[in-house]
Parts: sequence; C-alpha cells; structure tokens
Amino acid sequence: MTHTDKRPRSKLDPDTVSDYHLDTQVGFLMRRANQRHLSMFSDAIPELTPTQFAALAKLCELGGMSQNALGRATAMDAATIKGVVDRLRGKALVTSAPDPQDQRRVLLKPSPEGWALFDTLTPAARTLTKDTLAPLNEAEQTIFLLLLNKLT
Repeated sequence: MTHTDKRPRSKLDPDTVSDYHLDTQVGFLMRRANQRHLSMFSDAIPELTPTQFAALAKLCELGGMSQNALGRATAMDAATIKGVVDRLRGKALVTSAPDPQDQRRVLLKPSPEGWALFDTLTPAARTLTKDTLAPLNEAEQTIFLLLLNKLT
C-alpha cells in the first residue's frame, strides 16, 4: 500500500499500522506554541518584528558590538542579522561606526531613538512573556523555562 492509497489502515497489517501522530510530536507542538507566541507578539509589539526586537534588546543589554557578534548573541545567521540590522538602521534605531581597533569591522549600538523605543517596549515584552506562559502554573513555568534552556 502506498501513502496515496485511500484504504483504511488495518490494525492487523504491519505495513499499514502507524503509531506516529503528528499532534504529539515535539516539533509540531513547539511550532504551534511559537505561532501562538508570535501572534501575541505582533499584537503587543507592532513596532518591531521579533527578530528586530531581539537584536535591539541584545544591543541595549550588551552595548556596542559587531554585527557578527550580535548575530551569535541572538542566534541569527549572517544573512538574517544583516537584514535585521539594515531594517533597524532604516528606522534610525541602531547606529554603526568603524571599530577603532579594526577598521574592517563595524560596531553597532542603539541610537538614542533605539534606547527610547526599547525602554517604551520593555513593559510590553515582560507582559508578553507572562501572557505566553499564563496557561502554566508558577512551578510549571519554572520547569518549562529550565527545560527550554536545556534544549538550546
């Protein structure tokens, strides 16, 4: 029997029995949870995409850094971080200048407008985290975050 057959699966025929159920698979569940979070994010923080917010937040947290370092710090590949930084620069939220120790490297830092926006959005970001985790009780939230960190 091929995957395109429309016959009902027989529990007696081992070639047609499957105990694989998509809705119990970790990747599927993580994607659904992420979709829920991203929907909530766009409602809470419409000014920036999640990747733009992450880059701006990391720059505000750590100060000036190279684009490559920012990509590593935010788990974005080189092409993604370049696009994110270009859009943040286009919104005047990030400035760039040559590294005094290595003229080939460009250092990024939040602009005054970037700092102001980050300060404005931080309460919404905190509430978003709280709302994303709301279906879990406090102990479950702690365990969930510990386990997520272990997976990364």
